[in-house]
Parts: sequence; C-alpha cells; structure tokens
Amino acid sequence: MEKRLAIATWDADSVELYASQVRDFLGDHIQVRTYSVQGGTIDSIAPADAYLISTCALIGRGLAQIIPDNGAVVITEVRITRESLQRLIALPRDTRALLVNINQPMATETIALLNQLGVGQVQLTPYYPGAPEPPHLPLAITTGERRYVPDWVEEIIDLGPRLLSANTFIELAFHLKCEHMLDRPSFLAYLSSLAEHAYSIERMFHRSIQVESIFDLFQQTLEAGVIGVDSDGTIFACNSKAETILELAPRDLLDRKARQSLPFLPFEECFSDRKAISSRMVEIGGSPVNVSIQPVFRSGDLIGAFCILQRFRDEEKRQQKIRRQILGKGHVTKYTFDSIVGQSPALLTAKALARKMAASSAAILISGESGTGKELFAHAIHAASARSREPFVAINCAAIPDSLLESQLFGYEEGAFTGARKGGHIGFFEAARSGTLFLDEIEAMSPLLQVKLLRVLQEKEIVRLGGVDVIYVDVRIIAATNEDLSAIVRKGGFRKDLYYRLSVLPLSLPPLRERGEDVRLLFEGIREGLGAGFALTPTAWEVLMAHPWEGNVRELHNCVEYLAYLDQPVIHREDLPATILAYARERGGLSQEEPQSAGQAVEAIEQLRRRSGQLFPVCCFILGELEKGASMGRKSLAAFAKAEGVSATEQNIRTALTYLEQQGLIEIRRGRAGSRLTPLGQEVLGGLDPPRRSAPKGYAGA
Repeated sequence: MEKRLAIATWDADSVELYASQVRDFLGDHIQVRTYSVQGGTIDSIAPADAYLISTCALIGRGLAQIIPDNGAVVITEVRITRESLQRLIALPRDTRALLVNINQPMATETIALLNQLGVGQVQLTPYYPGAPEPPHLPLAITTGERRYVPDWVEEIIDLGPRLLSANTFIELAFHLKCEHMLDRPSFLAYLSSLAEHAYSIERMFHRSIQVESIFDLFQQTLEAGVIGVDSDGTIFACNSKAETILELAPRDLLDRKARQSLPFLPFEECFSDRKAISSRMVEIGGSPVNVSIQPVFRSGDLIGAFCILQRFRDEEKRQQKIRRQILGKGHVTKYTFDSIVGQSPALLTAKALARKMAASSAAILISGESGTGKELFAHAIHAASARSREPFVAINCAAIPDSLLESQLFGYEEGAFTGARKGGHIGFFEAARSGTLFLDEIEAMSPLLQVKLLRVLQEKEIVRLGGVDVIYVDVRIIAATNEDLSAIVRKGGFRKDLYYRLSVLPLSLPPLRERGEDVRLLFEGIREGLGAGFALTPTAWEVLMAHPWEGNVRELHNCVEYLAYLDQPVIHREDLPATILAYARERGGLSQEEPQSAGQAVEAIEQLRRRSGQLFPVCCFILGELEKGASMGRKSLAAFAKAEGVSATEQNIRTALTYLEQQGLIEIRRGRAGSRLTPLGQEVLGGLDPPRRSAPKGYAGA
C-alpha cells in the first residue's frame, strides 16, 4: 500500500522542488501532495502518513493548526552543494554581501547554515521583500531567489535552490518504511554533492538552529511579553514586547538573575511549588499587567520557566479587533457636524450644544420628532469625541423583538437557548467597547431590559445570556426618542431612575418647520445629491415654505425625490405632491399667484446677473419684450434685438428662454398662447434700469 506524504512550505517553487527530490529517491513507494502558504493551500492539508514541513510554513500558525492528525512530522533541513560552498570559501576575508531570500526566517536560517559550513570570512546582511533598506553593497548571495536582489547590486552569486539534507531523507524514509530506497547509487551520488558534516554533529547543530529560529519567531510575533529563565533563574530570553512593558533594555535583563532584576515576578514561587502560575495581577510602571508563569520539565527535572506578560489595555485592544472580525461589520461613523446642513438659529444652537457634549463621556438623550436627524447628531457627536477611533454601534430598540433585543445587546453563550449559534456570540455592548452605543427609540425598550441597561450604566458590567462571567464594558450611551419621554415616565411607562441616567446631557432637536430658510438649503442639497436639475416657480416655493413638514427632513427628501422623478425642467405649484397640496388647500393657501416680495426679486436679480453670464443682456431684452405683450418666435426676437443694439443669435435666444423658464421668471406656453412673465419676472423687470433694462439697479454698467 502506498504511503502518503504531505509537503508544506512557504512558497510554491520550494514545495515543488522538494516534491521532485522526494519523488526521485522515494517516489516508487509514496504518494506526494504539495501545499504552500503563498498558494493559499496551507490550511487545507489532507491526512497523510508523514508531513514534511518547512519552518517558514509555520509563520503565524502552529503545527496543530495545519496538521489534520497525529502523523509523523519531519521539519525540513536544507543544504547547498559542495561546489557552491567552494565559491563562497574562495571569497576574500572581510567580504561584505547581502544574503537575499524570500523572507526573514529563510534568510536568517541560510546565514546560520553558511556560518556552520565555515563561511565565516564573509559578513552577511539579510535582505528579503519588506526588509528595511540595506547598505548598498556590490555583492549579493542568494539561493535561487535572484528576483529579490536589488537592482543596484553589481555582482550576484546564485548558489541555486536549497536542497533537502541527508538527515531529512533519512527521517522520511524511516517514517515511510522505505529505508532501503536510500541504498541506491543515485541517492549516494546526491549525498556526495551536498556540503554535509558528520551526521550526528550536523543533526544536533541544525536542529538547534531550527529551534532557535522558531523560538525567535515565536517571541517576536507574540503580542505578549515573553521572559525565559533557566534552572538557575538566569534570564536567557526576553522579547521586545517584554522590554516595552518592563521599560528595560536587554542589557539590563539577559544573563542576570530574575530574582534580582525582576523581583516582582513570582519565578521563585513557581520553582518552589513546581506548578504553573496563571492570571496574577502585577503593577508594572503604574499599569496593571496580567502575569502567567509556566515551568518547563524534562525527564522530571525542572529546567526553566517562561513568563508571559500581558498589559490589560493591550488585551482590550486585541479583543476589540477580534470582536469586529466576529461581527463582520465596520461599526464606524458616517457623518460629522459638517454633514448637518442648516443656518437657522435653532439648528446652530443645537449643533453648538452637541459639540460641547462631545467632549464629555456622560450619557446623552437626544429628543426630537421623527426625521429631525437624531442619528445624524449621534454620529457627529461620536466623531467629535475622544472615542472617535473606537466603534460606533447603532441599534433601533423598536425594530427588534424584545426577546431578541436582549441577546443582541448583551450577547449569549453557546446553548443559551434553542438555536443559539455554536460558540456563542458577542453583543453590541461588547462590540462597542471603548466606543459609543446609540440606542434609537429607547422608549420601546421593555421594563426587564430597562433594569439590565440601568445596571450597565451604573456598574459598567454585563453578563452574556446563559453565561456567568462578568465582562467589563466602557461604553458611552447616546439614546434617542421621538416621544415625550418625561411624560411617559410620569405615566409609569419608563423607569424614572433610568431616565435620569440617560438624560445627563439632554439635547432637543428643532423640527423642520421651525428652521425657516433651512428648508430651502436642504431642498437644494437633496436635489443636487439626486442629480436633478429642475427649478421651482415662486408659487411652488411659497407652498413648500408654508408646509409644516410633519415628517421633517425625511418627508422633505421624499418630496424632492418625487419631483425629480417627474423629469420636468420647471415645477409648478400644481406639480407638488398631493399631500402637500391637500394641506395647502385646507389652510386656504392655494390663492392666485401674487407678486413676490422685494427681497425675493432682489435675490432673483442677483442670481440672473451671476448665473446667466454673457446672456444677461439677452435675458433682460426678452423680459422687456414680454412686458410689452409681444408674442413672437426666435427669429423675430433676434431681429428686434439687433435693432435695439443687443447682440443675440437664434441659439442665444433659445438658451435664454430656457434659462428664464427654469428660474421661474417666464412661462413658455405652447402654440398660439405665447409666453408671459410670471409675477417674479415682473418684479425682476421692475428692478432693472430703464430704458433698455440692461442692468439691475445698484450695478455700474451693463
């Protein structure tokens, strides 16, 4: 029966090279499958009788993560050829060169290998993709990775791809029960081509290199501090994270006794009791640090211990990243105070107060009618706060059934209820930790959940549904309601103590009907956002400005969207939505069109002058002719303009007529009815200087 061998390396080229070598010498008896990190197959290794694993394939993962069963594992040992070794030994003493490989671990391992083989006269600097800028040396040495050599290198010594060592083949043959395959002349010839030392010495030395490389990678990539001591309590290992936590340099730690340099770490207790110490709080540099110590035994003898240091704030950040990944959502703010459109005194007062509230971490209760922008303000407050880099999580309490809302807010453990997700699920409080949780329509929350929310606000602690562990959460609460929450409290529909906890900083938003000209600003902003180019007649504007906007900005947005879908260049009063016209009729607001106010006329003159550009004299001429009651075509208007000294082509006349209609100054009637001035057009014409009315009053020149 064929034996199965799985080979896993960092890059696809190496794994295919190793597979080719194995097939050459052991291929008659084994089935080889290849996997690589770069190829994206490292996490899908199929069960096999033996696994040949490169140390680089273990970067960021452990053996247990990629090996599907308990099959025999052989870690690759690599060599170069004797010929390549002779080329290096022939280099002059004190030669400096780059050692180029695919990544840092492989570069480091290759340097160690060359030093072991006697290439001590060459000073090698590791270089790999992503490495810091190296010194510009004229010579580079690589093992088949020429593509990563910098362009400025003058000479390249390519040693060829690294080959599997004799030790590697011996171990594979042993585990795959085919030792006899290594007696063939082809394998013996292969061995003679390699730069090998005595088997036992080389095996121990290279294994030591591998262990040191893996341990070094482990130390540097771990997000916690690591300190290692030997059986005498002498510190032999300390990673950079531990140096940061302890605020000590390596020279102050390595080769020193832990009981003298780090007396606050309980190494002696661990050695005395011969037991692990887990999750002990120690204050270091004024910060709480979680300390765990694990003793190491060999043949029953205590040979050392490792201490893991984890600052609580670092652990919080790490868990927060994990929570975001679990949720699969980017809980970030979408709006700032600049996103809130309006210049009315009521709105500006609300924005100024909200900016001050953003500087605090106290709970905020935003009240206002539906559509006044409560969530918009909540986003803006979070974006302007010290928590702006943390999550912003929004949830509508009225949109989620009460039975589901509890699990959404507080999370749940596996098996907490029928249908609970395997492994449990974090809630919005945990997802928003260190950030802001926005609870919209808070008045819809049930009395039971009100009690739980009150406890969170008081104690800053939660317990998942079905769980027992207390989880600390530092979350800022912004609640919102479109009801009179104080009145609901008086009627007993909402807890008084929770109401006062939520309304530490109350913020009331004005309805749209109290914001005056903000209606026009918002209307134009929404229209521009929809890409619509229609204009409103003065009477249409009059109806819109008088409307109460019970749905506030949401209703206004619907109105603009409706008008955009009409696809008309000019919107007349009769084109407005039926609900708006119905309200205007109820209050008697659909009278005959009346002349506009002087203020509106002045504004229209300003816009006419500014926007019509070179067509301004033509526009003025057309307004004057329509005042006379003239009804003529473009050719006639062009001829009259020429007689009056106004330069205008038929195309100019067409463009000017369209523009005047869009601005609500004229109405172009089809057929024989002709065109006429609107009341606003008459007011604008009255504001222009006679006799040709070529310039508005207050302007010098035409």
